[in-house]
Amino acid sequence: MRVALYARYSSDAQREASIEDQLRLCHQRVQREGWVIAETFSDAALSGATTLRPGYQSLLARLRQGGIDLVLAESLDRFSRDQEHIAAFYKLCSFADVRIVTLAEGEISELHIGLKGTMGALYLKDLADKTRRGEAGRILQGRSISRPSYGYRVVIRLLADGERDRGLREIDPAQAVVVRRIFRDYAAGASPRAIARALNQEGIPGPSRGLWYDASIRGRSIRSDGILRNWLYAGTLVWNRRRSVKDPQTGQRVRRINAAEDLIKVDVPHLRIVEQALWDAVQLRLAAEVAPVHATSPESWSESPPAFWDRRRPKHLLSGKVICGHCRGPFISRGKDYLTCQAARHGTCLNRRSIRRGRLDSRVLASLRGDLMDPDLVPDFIEAFNEDWQHEVREVGATQEVARRDLAQAERKLSNLVDAIADGLRHQSLRRQLDELEARCEQLRSQVDRAPPIQPLLPANLSHVYRQRVAQLEQAMISRRTPEVLEAARTLIDQVVVHPPKDPDGEHIIEIIGAFGAMLEAGGAQPEPAQGRSTRLSADRCLFERSVKEAQGGRTQPSWAPR
Repeated sequence: MRVALYARYSSDAQREASIEDQLRLCHQRVQREGWVIAETFSDAALSGATTLRPGYQSLLARLRQGGIDLVLAESLDRFSRDQEHIAAFYKLCSFADVRIVTLAEGEISELHIGLKGTMGALYLKDLADKTRRGEAGRILQGRSISRPSYGYRVVIRLLADGERDRGLREIDPAQAVVVRRIFRDYAAGASPRAIARALNQEGIPGPSRGLWYDASIRGRSIRSDGILRNWLYAGTLVWNRRRSVKDPQTGQRVRRINAAEDLIKVDVPHLRIVEQALWDAVQLRLAAEVAPVHATSPESWSESPPAFWDRRRPKHLLSGKVICGHCRGPFISRGKDYLTCQAARHGTCLNRRSIRRGRLDSRVLASLRGDLMDPDLVPDFIEAFNEDWQHEVREVGATQEVARRDLAQAERKLSNLVDAIADGLRHQSLRRQLDELEARCEQLRSQVDRAPPIQPLLPANLSHVYRQRVAQLEQAMISRRTPEVLEAARTLIDQVVVHPPKDPDGEHIIEIIGAFGAMLEAGGAQPEPAQGRSTRLSADRCLFERSVKEAQGGRTQPSWAPR
């Protein structure tokens, strides 16, 4: 009897020895029964609520390959706590003619699947409810349950029993000065972009110790985030703005906005940074600048598009995408119908000839339809892409393993530091080290919890479907040049590089770099679920550069390379 062993423990709070204990008990059962261990699989510090676990996925792959007669684990909930996942695992084992045996339940049947699956699902729901109830209780006490916002820092205080009193925050005087300045400048009429530029020029570190960005200052009205919308600066702690829901198809967490009546607001006057009059003035201006919400559906925008989108969206196919092949600077409008190198207009670039916008658009559209996604190259590309993706998945797993080890080391240091403080050490440097270690642990936890990427599906007729859809898109642009049609065409293009002509009377040499993510979608490929339909897949992993160079009177000679 060839047996595959599986072990798992759920969180970083449990011991790594938990897996060793589970496997030790399984080995004892194997010896008593006289079975043979074919392979062992395990997952450390990974929740049973998801199937995106390396060890579990390897077990499924091994079952599909065959050569396994029985799967042994400590209990059924080690495989999963999700009722649907348990049922799917049982179906796969039944199809592969593999028995499931656990130390707690014995041999698994349909009855176990129904009862234990339901119990596991109820356990997860009860755990989530208790967690949220505990978080709400801490918020009502005026304590924080997340990382400190910009302008605040963690307060280190120990209770009588030596445990750390968590959730306490205090104002960071240096950062509070920056917060007040941002509010004053915005109320005085400065734009978030101008404020961010000034802060960067003065070398003031941003919230992530990096650069300031206008988006992090302005935030989004629907999510109430950003510096200018943070109610904590006005002395009010707001919680439960969003909830996290798991997509059953991808296993990814999706953020959704909660109703206004579900918000919990607590006054924390000791954390106020901005006086009420300044806060009210800033909120008044933010409300005036919010984009109006169009009442009709996007499908009806072709008849009556919202004024905001008419004003804000690019009006031309290549707006912001054309760069100079000589100096790599941007091409800008010159008059109504021409584009020219911005540096050339100031006399610092030799690419001085302008190009007519309509002529450039037609050449780009023709290349999108006729040259990109060459049928002769697509099979080789799909093979290279699949190999590259598998390499990326392995790298992500290795990175997570390194992050998991670093996290354990950082948590040990943090525990030692807290013990030192509990023993009476009160030096200022200890508080700084404690803050740095906490931030480091949060960063490592986010790396460890990141789900592995899910490979897009590349259909065999990728090239044919892509060209067909681009032709339809081009026809739609001719018949009705709506913002939606224009944006759909723009997403296929990453950059257009305009090189100087080879002779004075010749045409410019055009190089087109296609946006691989949008090209895959146009060809009917499945995009990465975690990113959604409008995604451009990660440039480091799978930006598909398809360059087309056109010379006057010459034949188009494409070249491409996945990277």
